[in-house]
Amino acid sequence: MTRPLTAAQRRLVDAADPGTGRLRGTPAQLAALVKRGLAFRHPRPPHDHFLTPAGHRAREAEAEAEAEAEAAPEPVTAPAATGVFAARVGGEDPAPESGPARLREVRGAWQGMLELRRMTNPDGATDRPCGWERSHLVQAAALALEAAGHRPATDGEGGYRVRETPQPEAVAVYAPDGESLRACAATLEGAGWQVGAYTEPRTRARYLLASPRRV
Repeated sequence: MTRPLTAAQRRLVDAADPGTGRLRGTPAQLAALVKRGLAFRHPRPPHDHFLTPAGHRAREAEAEAEAEAEAAPEPVTAPAATGVFAARVGGEDPAPESGPARLREVRGAWQGMLELRRMTNPDGATDRPCGWERSHLVQAAALALEAAGHRPATDGEGGYRVRETPQPEAVAVYAPDGESLRACAATLEGAGWQVGAYTEPRTRARYLLASPRRV
């Protein structure tokens, strides 16, 4: 079976006689199951339709999927790149409000990210970035920094700035001084990123190039 059952087909398969696999439905519905190899039409009158072995397996698979869904914990969602919560990348205008409520949001988002890592990394590891982070590099790096207590840059004061780069799977992180830059590097390394320090040729500004660690 290459496609999931439609809702109508699922109802027919679920309602099949548990012993014989006999099906009841409209001619079109039964023909669709036959076409998919899930049912066959008996050659003798009254030409009833019955589940094939593939049809029985499909019914068992649907039942197992429903049981797993009922037993599964609440799904874990990644921090949104847009919407109610977004990690501060630095330099937002106007600067978002800060305070205890924001701190709770950031901590909750970081805990959610760790849980997302546990559930989506093949080995359940939480010490390195997951697929969502690799597809949202700036947001992921900014969340790690903000959750660790680093201040994002604003118009009035310095702080970190996370920016895209032309390099695949890499972001640039800027900070107002060497000490802040080293602190950002330590935080990102602890969050599972590979970090190197570089100097821009024209401006001589120091910055970090950070990439999600794979192993």
